[in-house]
Amino acid sequence: MEKKMLLLGDEAVALGAINAGLSGVYAYPGTPSTEITEFIQESPLARERNIRSRWSTNEKTAMEEALGMSFAGKRAMVCMKHVGMNVCADAFVNSAITGVNGGLVVVAADDPSMHSSQNEQDSRFYGKFAMVPIFEPSNQQECYDMTVAAFDLSEKLKLPVLLRLVTRVAHSRAAVSAGPYKDQNVLAPEADSGHWVLLPGIAKRQYASLVGKQDIMLSLSEKSPFNRYEQGNSPLGVIACGIAYNYVREAGAENVLKVSQYPLPVSAVEEMARGCNRILVVEDGQPVVEQEVKMLLGAGFKVEGRLTGTLPRTGELTPDSVAAALGCGTGPVYKASELVAPRPPQLCNGCSHRDVYSSLVEVLEDYPDAKVFGDIGCYTLGALPPFKALDSTVDMGASITMAKGAADAGLHPAVAVIGDSTFTHSGMTGLLDAVNENADITVIISDNLTTAMTGGQQSAGTSKFEQICLGLGVNPDHLKVVVPIPGNRNEIKEIIRREIEYHGVSVIIPRRECMKTLNKRLSKQRQQR
Repeated sequence: MEKKMLLLGDEAVALGAINAGLSGVYAYPGTPSTEITEFIQESPLARERNIRSRWSTNEKTAMEEALGMSFAGKRAMVCMKHVGMNVCADAFVNSAITGVNGGLVVVAADDPSMHSSQNEQDSRFYGKFAMVPIFEPSNQQECYDMTVAAFDLSEKLKLPVLLRLVTRVAHSRAAVSAGPYKDQNVLAPEADSGHWVLLPGIAKRQYASLVGKQDIMLSLSEKSPFNRYEQGNSPLGVIACGIAYNYVREAGAENVLKVSQYPLPVSAVEEMARGCNRILVVEDGQPVVEQEVKMLLGAGFKVEGRLTGTLPRTGELTPDSVAAALGCGTGPVYKASELVAPRPPQLCNGCSHRDVYSSLVEVLEDYPDAKVFGDIGCYTLGALPPFKALDSTVDMGASITMAKGAADAGLHPAVAVIGDSTFTHSGMTGLLDAVNENADITVIISDNLTTAMTGGQQSAGTSKFEQICLGLGVNPDHLKVVVPIPGNRNEIKEIIRREIEYHGVSVIIPRRECMKTLNKRLSKQRQQR
């Protein structure tokens, strides 16, 4: 008898991977993907089966480590949020050229509406670019089922498979029926490993092989149980992708083509077009399918969606926005209450970043031309009142490299603020550039001993930052460690001022444990007494 569990979409993916015979998950924490790896880390079955589940330093290393496990013949999964696909793109795209041995599933959790992200990019573009199969579940049960199917398809086609989630699927719960679990693959590295060596001559053959698999992928998509044409008599055809299928059904639409496996099932789209006079494409994210359908059916056929303004061009879909596009609005849309004032996020009480910013802001009052380049983490909230301390935040690791570029242009002082996990993720190479040119920058690595923004996961560089900086060539006389507490602010301010006046690379490491992880640790200690 199948066991039913109430699971997040993320957790359903994790359970599906465990039951599919997973041997290792590789990931860097990022909302809304984090719970996938955490579920595997906490799973008794995963521990019993010795499934590898430690966090990787960044998404590129995760992708490459998983590819190595696949090379050895075992099943591996890579998990990240959508912007992590940018970091792992080199390895991801080339893995489609090398092919895989053990099944390899790459999970990208997209964040329409940017609930906790700096853009709304759509990971389906990466799947199309790499020319690999894509699954897009519409509910938690499909998260489980598609994960299992994705591993099987990966080994059948000898290609990586992309599983694309969105926030509302990843972070909502539903009952999931889980099947039996498979044994892990045995260790079986390929005897003939020549196709893994992407010298130009070999890569050309491998690319031709990848192109040759496209018709097979299309045939599998058109026969997929995850894609289905629910034919009706309406002159409006609706193509509903992933989670959008739920909104379309809730609005009572007829004549619906559900798309949850790609490539786009062309024959089903053409069949729909023969029986209607226009098509509405409903997809959460960017107009990936809408553009493809427009090209497929030509300029003479009316295709609507996000590009035409029938659906909002930005943000995630809602049942209301889909109902309005279908002409069956559910009633008046009420304005937000004017009695409730918006409450922007803020750093936790007692947070070590507060002491860093308080000291930095006070020092920089004496430097009217100063610019502070920020990075991705909870310390990014230093851009908001009361500190208003940051002038930029672009992507992981950009603080150091942007500060260097600004210093190269003649800006002084140029200060970079970066967190511990972000520094090891993608800040170390920028610091090496700065050291190699003795750039006139001051780098603050605000170390709270964890990856705090995503829930307190282990940080790859904990207890190693001084050695890393020295190894990269930072002058020991200009590598300072401080304890950021109110009583030490005068000392911190003096160090910041002195290092700004030093015309070269200096690094300051304020180190104090995150209040959230401290409270969790103390609570656990009290419970154990």
